[in-house]
Amino acid sequence: MTAPTDHARGRRRGPSRYHGWRTFGAAFVVLAFVPPLLLLVSGSLRRPGLPPPPRPELVPDPISTEGYATALELGGLLRASVNSLIVVAVAVPVGVLVAALAGFALTQVSRRVAGTIVAASLVALMVPATALLVPKFALFRAIGWTDTLLPLMAPALVGTSPLYPLVYYLAFRALPGDLYDACRMADLRPMQIWWRVAMPLVRPVTGAIAALTFVVTWSNFLDPLVYVYDRSLFTLPLALRSLATLDKTNFPVFLAGAVLATAPALVVFGFAQRTFLHKGWDRR
Repeated sequence: MTAPTDHARGRRRGPSRYHGWRTFGAAFVVLAFVPPLLLLVSGSLRRPGLPPPPRPELVPDPISTEGYATALELGGLLRASVNSLIVVAVAVPVGVLVAALAGFALTQVSRRVAGTIVAASLVALMVPATALLVPKFALFRAIGWTDTLLPLMAPALVGTSPLYPLVYYLAFRALPGDLYDACRMADLRPMQIWWRVAMPLVRPVTGAIAALTFVVTWSNFLDPLVYVYDRSLFTLPLALRSLATLDKTNFPVFLAGAVLATAPALVVFGFAQRTFLHKGWDRR
């Protein structure tokens, strides 16, 4: 019986090393983010009108959910949550679709053209978002989109961020070149190669991009502040700001609103991490 080769031993050690780093990363995330989240939830369960406790407490006495009811009623968080859901329901799939198409298109052009576009995208990443507020506002006002939700969805038409097409480009480029050659020999068109072959192989990337797009869109405060004036069109970040100005000393109500705004992002990240990233490793 022959001894296992170094390559075979390395392959067996690979998953254990991966799981070790994953456990370390999970422990770091727990230590860094769970205590503030626990204090956030604990503060939201205090009775509205009570002053902050002299020291942090995990279990308030008495426990009350009045802060959530008050936040939904006075802050208009229910309507704002619906507006935010409408925005992300459009922006996330459109943004992922555009980013995936742009990333795949970069793999179909010459390396010189792709390098030029990648360099331009990196330059675009260094431009501050505030530097584009005035031209964007002038454009949206000229076409009559101000005081609507459309300016909040418009970034999805360009992939939300120049980073996302670049991530897809690296993912598609990492696929074997022989795979693309075999698809061309089978008379598959580029769109068929993209949809039927390439996209199923980069599902972990799609999950990560979708989660990032959701969080960026869900937590967007600057764009709604600039483009939306009607209170009935406020998104959740704007509604939270209005809630904070109603009574700056009523911390339980504001913390309850913050919990309602934070929970969806945590759920999306957890779903993406468990469903997509773990499956991506299992396929190896």
